[in-house]
Amino acid sequence: MNCIFITVDSLNRHFLRAYGGKVEMEVRTPNIDRLAARAAVFERHFAGSLPCMPARREFFAGVQEFLWRPWGPMEPFDEPLARVARRGGVVPQLVTDHYHYFQHGSHGYYEDYMGYELIRGHEYDAWRTTPRRPDPNFLRQILADQPEDTGFLNRAAYARNVAGFRTEEDFFPAKVFSRAAEWLRENGQQEPWLLVIDSFDVHEPFHCPEPYASMYTDEDPTDPELILWPRYGRVDEGSSRLTDRQLAFVRAQYAGKLTMVDRWLGVLLDEMDRQGLWASTLLILTTDHGHFLGEHGWVGKPNAPMYDVLAHTPLFIWHPHSPLMGGRVNALTSAVDLYATMLDALGLEVPGSTHSRSLMPLLLGSAREHREWAIYGYWGSTVNVTDGRYTYLHPCREDVEATCYSTMMIEPVDWFDPPRPKLHATAGRFLPYTDSPVWRYTARSTSRHGAPLLFDIESDPEQQENLAGQGASEEAAMRTLLINALQELSAPPEQYERLGILLP
Repeated sequence: MNCIFITVDSLNRHFLRAYGGKVEMEVRTPNIDRLAARAAVFERHFAGSLPCMPARREFFAGVQEFLWRPWGPMEPFDEPLARVARRGGVVPQLVTDHYHYFQHGSHGYYEDYMGYELIRGHEYDAWRTTPRRPDPNFLRQILADQPEDTGFLNRAAYARNVAGFRTEEDFFPAKVFSRAAEWLRENGQQEPWLLVIDSFDVHEPFHCPEPYASMYTDEDPTDPELILWPRYGRVDEGSSRLTDRQLAFVRAQYAGKLTMVDRWLGVLLDEMDRQGLWASTLLILTTDHGHFLGEHGWVGKPNAPMYDVLAHTPLFIWHPHSPLMGGRVNALTSAVDLYATMLDALGLEVPGSTHSRSLMPLLLGSAREHREWAIYGYWGSTVNVTDGRYTYLHPCREDVEATCYSTMMIEPVDWFDPPRPKLHATAGRFLPYTDSPVWRYTARSTSRHGAPLLFDIESDPEQQENLAGQGASEEAAMRTLLINALQELSAPPEQYERLGILLP
């Protein structure tokens, strides 16, 4: 069997018609809709390690990494998906505009593919050096005219990168999905193969051409008072503050970009139709995490509680021999499970050292349940767990440092800078899933809330009523579930102290 894995960065589940489209506008996604009608739609799928590259280590190495380290490289002891596929006689190809693959601290993610293509220019990608003075109105809209816009994370880089964009075909989704469809035309009948499509859109900046820019708003999209790239934080305070008008515009531009991504996804699905590839191909469409667009008063991926806006993610899987196609799957699943699922579909052995659990028993009808828990979060922050009915968000102590374990000395609070030596680091065999020695060092721990949060997402999907601290028996049960998950994963002993958990 062949495999196509598509991840659409920052794809909000609640913006999709396939999941009820619980927003103020009806966002047009006809191609995601046609895939949802054909495939299995997973109702209780959750992110794991956030944000971008931690999620990709889960996708492509099957490692639930946030308990041990932050943003970092593929480790030497990992078994990358592309490497296992290549060893097994499968041709792996990557097409992406996700520039983080090629930055400091995130190497090892593309090297094992037989072919890889990077579409340049998104977000902070260091690509164009001209024009030196981009359009001032556009700089204002992406907040690149602010005093803090200096150094590596310089938003003006995006303005330079897209200064020559004139038509929809110049934009990133058109390039990514068109090139992926072209690769299918060239390789689709030469089985077996693995095609990984990593679309950075719908990630910010929420900049898109017409007709998408005006599709969900009556505003003039070029008005310099309207923001295309808000800063992370509270929408009602500080540098991330947005007026109601600005926030409505941001949401409209996100929706427009989503419709644009959907249009070009359709080019790929059309190519599958033309070649009849549905009969021999597993196709997965998912995301790494969601994105706050005013929900709970936040924007971006800030230091906010890990509400379901970020963590409860969409997942669509097509399998030509599954009896579940065209239906809904209620079993609890996690992002880390997709690694084993792809290897299983390709007929390859899943390495025993991973945290990934193949979804094939679910897909082929031999199982109805999959997990008792899914655990998720950012390294050095709160740790969160769900049983599919309740979500339990557990705070951490900021007076206890977080511990990082890696073969690379990453600076956890500044992911984009080159690695710096840690003079207090020690080396040893600290990881439960490998005998390889790694560096161990500490850094600041940051909590996202001061007390536990508990939500019944069946009766309260918007997570408005915190049940923690009200004597609910579910709180004790979810706390126990969290401890069970940590123990099953052989989490570092420091995590228990950092989380204020005393083991019996």
